[in-house]
Amino acid sequence: MDTATVTERFVLKKAKGNCFTSHLKSKLALLVSIYKQGEKRNTKVQFKIEDKFPVCAMTTQKQQTVGVMINNAGSPNFSTEDKDEEMTRSALASFRAKEEEIERRKTQIKEKVQSQLGRVEEETKRLAEIREELESLTDPMRKEVTNISKRIDLINRDLKPLGLSCQKKEKEYKEVLEAFNEKNKEKGQLVAKLVELVTESEKLRLKKLEELSKNIDSLC
Repeated sequence: MDTATVTERFVLKKAKGNCFTSHLKSKLALLVSIYKQGEKRNTKVQFKIEDKFPVCAMTTQKQQTVGVMINNAGSPNFSTEDKDEEMTRSALASFRAKEEEIERRKTQIKEKVQSQLGRVEEETKRLAEIREELESLTDPMRKEVTNISKRIDLINRDLKPLGLSCQKKEKEYKEVLEAFNEKNKEKGQLVAKLVELVTESEKLRLKKLEELSKNIDSLC
């Protein structure tokens, strides 16, 4: 952040007794208001009480620090001055502690953010590597698969005419088989008829032989 300095000065008129105490308290409240405004603007607030008047300077920087220099030279010696000065120091110490706490928390958050950024960077790098691996990934069996696919295509072309021929042959086979069965059936019928005729012929011849034998016996 660029350094820009905005200086605001105000003069506290020194008073005596209770008037000085009341006046100092009101100005202390003003100092607190100025400090808070400087804190909102990310500024460094420095308080200095000089001989004639206190000065409040606000300087914008990256780191917020509070420096307090109190010079009591020439201050009136009132009974309430030490008490008011102690209150001022206590308030400034509280401001300083709060500022240190803010710086500590800022540092913690910065470390967390840095850690998250580092993790995101590593994950992004890993994802990029995985993407490269995916893009360069090839099928180790692609050549063999291509060759086998070509052979399958050739076989399919050969199977088509063979299938047609098989259907044709099957039809012819059925026709021939049907003719064979018919002829075989006819043969069986003829064989049966032949057996019947032979049997009938034998019977007739045997009968005729018996008749002839009887005729011969009757002649004797």
